[in-house]
Amino acid sequence: MPGRALLLVSQASAHQQRVLALAGATRDTMAHMSGDKDGQNAARVATGVDLDGVSRTLHAAFHDDPLWSWAFPDRDKLEVWWRFLIKSALRYPWVWTTSGYAAASVWIPPGGSELTKKEEARVELLLDDLLGARSGVVMELLERFDASRPTGERHYYLSLLGTHPDYRGQGLGMGLLAENLAKIDEQGMPAYLESSNPDNDRRYERLGFTRVGEFSTPDGSRTVATMWREAR
Repeated sequence: MPGRALLLVSQASAHQQRVLALAGATRDTMAHMSGDKDGQNAARVATGVDLDGVSRTLHAAFHDDPLWSWAFPDRDKLEVWWRFLIKSALRYPWVWTTSGYAAASVWIPPGGSELTKKEEARVELLLDDLLGARSGVVMELLERFDASRPTGERHYYLSLLGTHPDYRGQGLGMGLLAENLAKIDEQGMPAYLESSNPDNDRRYERLGFTRVGEFSTPDGSRTVATMWREAR
C-alpha cells in the first residue's frame, strides 16, 4: 500500500518501550525511535528514494565485519552487492531507516524472498563480475546461508541491520531492531537472523533471540551464528 511506505512510527506503546529497554536503549534513543522529537527522528519505512542512503549506511556499517570483509576484500564491491539486495527488498514495506540514515534494517516478511526469480538468475554473473575467481567460494557461502534458514514456520527474516559509524555508541541500531521486533510481536510472528559478528550475539540475545545453529565459510575461517526468536 503506497500510504504505508510513508508512515512514520508513532508514539511507542508500552510493549515497544519494554523491548527498547531490553536493547539497552537510552531515554534519548527511545525518543528518537518513537518519534517523540517532533517526528524529526522517527524510524520510518524506506522507499525507493532511500536506496542510496540506506545502501551507504549499510556499506559503512559492514566495512570491518569479519565475515563480509572476508567475502569482499574490496569493500566498494560489497556496496554493490548490498545495493542489489536492498533494491529488491524495497518491494516490501519492511526496509526501515532513521533520520539521516543513521541506522537501517532490511527485513523479508513471512512468505517473501530476498530476491525475485529473475534477480536470482543474475547472482552468479554479478558475483563473477565483482569477485572474479573468488566468486565460487562466495557463492558457496551464500548457499550455506540459504540452507540454514528455517523453512518449517513462517517468520520475519532480518537480512541486514547496521548503524553508520558516525552514529555508533548511541544504541540506534539495536533501538531500531527493538522497534521492528515490537511491531512483529504485534503480529504474533517469530523472527530469524544470522549474526556475522560474534560481538553482536549478546545484543541479539538481550532482545530474545536464541542461538540455534551455526555454519562456516568454505575455508572454515569465519563462523556465522543462526538465531531464532519465538513469537510473543
